[in-house]
Amino acid sequence: MIKDGSSVRFIHSSDWQLGMTRAFLSPEAASRFSQARIDAISALGKLAKEHAAQFIIVAGDVFESNQLSRQTLMRAIDALESIPVPIFLLPGNHDPLDASSIFATKEFAGSSDHIIVLTDTQPVPVPGAPGVEVVGAPWRTKHPSSDLCRDLAESLQPADGVMRVAVAHGQVDTLSPDQSRPEIIDLAQVEQAIKAGKFHYLGLGDRHSVTDVSSTGRVHYSGAPVATAFDEVDPNKALLVELEAGGDSRIEPLLVGNWSFMAEQRQMNGPEDLAQVEKWLDEVPNKECTVVKIGFRGSINLATAAALDELIETRAEI
Repeated sequence: MIKDGSSVRFIHSSDWQLGMTRAFLSPEAASRFSQARIDAISALGKLAKEHAAQFIIVAGDVFESNQLSRQTLMRAIDALESIPVPIFLLPGNHDPLDASSIFATKEFAGSSDHIIVLTDTQPVPVPGAPGVEVVGAPWRTKHPSSDLCRDLAESLQPADGVMRVAVAHGQVDTLSPDQSRPEIIDLAQVEQAIKAGKFHYLGLGDRHSVTDVSSTGRVHYSGAPVATAFDEVDPNKALLVELEAGGDSRIEPLLVGNWSFMAEQRQMNGPEDLAQVEKWLDEVPNKECTVVKIGFRGSINLATAAALDELIETRAEI
């Protein structure tokens, strides 16, 4: 039983999507992008040690799909083995617990005991953290027929004497453009479950940007640890969460990855505009981990067009 005044500290991550590819990257850049996703696992382990986190939760989409190469799987397991604390993995819409689940492979079955897959809705005690539980709402199909968070909450009794951390994946109704989908998470129901003491924090995945979606301060998207797209607002993060028994919560974003995706629109009507674009590209920081999508408006002659093509081709090789 956890005592009044005690606290639990953990790291909340999600949406690793290991094995993700980006067709617009060159083979060499794609290799760097893939390695960055593996490196993020080790970075999370170092952050857990640095901040004295007792465990890590990963709120879905650990893998890009259930059909990945054995090499990718083994590299991921090797990185997971290096994590110094228990790590809880939730199957999401990209890697559901279906007949082909990557979590059911012999490679995963042979991994260390501190790598814990949340395969059902039963609370799991956190090794080395008395009075603390993690409970998940795993996806069993890419198209659930119900709100898995609501189903989880309805299956739970109040967590008397323990601190319970829930893990789920999906869009909340307050952010979803299509609330008719059956798997959309009813945020009001989640907050009722928190007030009823069924769990004390809900760590969400699916949204790749850090987002607090609740009035209680206890329902958060961690964002992706490595940026993946141009529309992400606050990626490359994980959340350090500290919960106090019967009281406050403290959330701190931690920097994990260093990739960025930049979209830009520029005027292009002659050599002066070309010079400005060249200067802008030269000043882009961290070029080896930056993806730039640039569009142009205007009209140029053939000579400027050729110079622009050469500029883009040269900078793309960095």
